[in-house]
Amino acid sequence: MKPIGYWLNRTDKALTRYMDAMLGEFGLTRLAWQVLNVVQDAGEATDAGVLSALAANADRSVLAVAIETVLADGWATRPAPGRLALTPGGRRRLTEVAERVDAFRALCTDGISPEEYRTAVRVLERMTRNLSAPGLGRGCQP
Repeated sequence: MKPIGYWLNRTDKALTRYMDAMLGEFGLTRLAWQVLNVVQDAGEATDAGVLSALAANADRSVLAVAIETVLADGWATRPAPGRLALTPGGRRRLTEVAERVDAFRALCTDGISPEEYRTAVRVLERMTRNLSAPGLGRGCQP
């Protein structure tokens, strides 16, 4: 059996490759879609809030490009300096994208029970917390 790191990397790459292809028809990437979701969830978000929320997904410069892309493509606007909000057209288009994303999620979890999915997520969350404890990462010993 391959170790968990192997499957985490393969799964993330497969998710990104599939989503980028699917979302490409809307002019989005997985990361730009994630930016839009942070903005949508907040109603109005700050650049700093988006960067913080998605820090684990990409470095700041890549996230900044994704923010500029959703602005340039009319998905979002700047109601004030450093702030982001979806445009009415962006909200409409994001609703269309959501239908595709729902189908994508169904495909990803085909043959996986809701309990299996919850267990997998809980295990990954616990592993992340275990490895994010203060003082870890300064050698091999916790």
